[in-house]
Amino acid sequence: MDLRIFTEPQQGATYEDLRRVAVAAEDAGYAGFFRSDHYLTMGGTGLPGPTDAWTTLAALARDTSRVRLGTLVTSATFRHPGVLAIQVAQVDEMSGGRVDLGLGTGWYAEEHAAYGIPFPPLGERFDRFEEQLQVLTGLWSTPVGETFDFAGTHYQLAGSPALPKPVQSPVPLIIGGGGRKRTPALAARYAGEFNGAFKPVAETQELVERVTQACRDIDRDPATMVFSTALVVCVGRDDAEVARRAAAIGREVDELRQNGLTGTPGEVVEKIQAYRAIGVERFYLQVMDLADLDHVELVAAEVAPQL
Repeated sequence: MDLRIFTEPQQGATYEDLRRVAVAAEDAGYAGFFRSDHYLTMGGTGLPGPTDAWTTLAALARDTSRVRLGTLVTSATFRHPGVLAIQVAQVDEMSGGRVDLGLGTGWYAEEHAAYGIPFPPLGERFDRFEEQLQVLTGLWSTPVGETFDFAGTHYQLAGSPALPKPVQSPVPLIIGGGGRKRTPALAARYAGEFNGAFKPVAETQELVERVTQACRDIDRDPATMVFSTALVVCVGRDDAEVARRAAAIGREVDELRQNGLTGTPGEVVEKIQAYRAIGVERFYLQVMDLADLDHVELVAAEVAPQL
């Protein structure tokens, strides 16, 4: 079972806040440290303001040595795919080959308006997303000494040297979402991992089944796809500690029990096993209180060994 820490720094975090959590996650034995890629808070002031995902990951590539690093997820609206290919390849080299790229269409219109980023309608965003996947994989897979050309509707590249190359070949790609047709098809074609974030077991099982069928439709072995989920984590040694942690992030315990991984270590293990039974083998544990490093250590010490 693969447990990774997942953070939402647009809600309010400095680089140093993120570095402390990433180092604590590495020291505690987690498999990865991931962050969202957003430029606007979803509530509250968001002070001191957003941090750029790939700038953060570049620094963490040097401040950590073992954990995998990545995004859940970078929006295809934020960067030209040629630029993103260079950024990801460089961070992969800086980390010694520890990067996973989560990529999606983008959904948060307000952050685009706040920072002047174009936000096309959903159909066009999906078209751009698909072209980005073609460009990224094409650039990285072009042999050294050859050039890459692409003539899409939204992106055109001519005579690109397709450099630099990432350490990994290929860089693991994560695709997620609840789309019924295009999302599973794109995941089957391009992704090594499908993430069904913040959904109950029954809905997650439907997503797993759709992506599994999409793999079969193109003669891909579904066993080559990793299925994952992301859930808010709120664990305590007893009910009082659970309640304290829920209050610290402004959530109700009953709501978190329904929608997250909440309770004592034994209760959380039981819920994880329910996801595991439908094929989920990787969990992104969304930590909302970045100052509570004891929480990170508690899950590693009392939940992970039971898995």
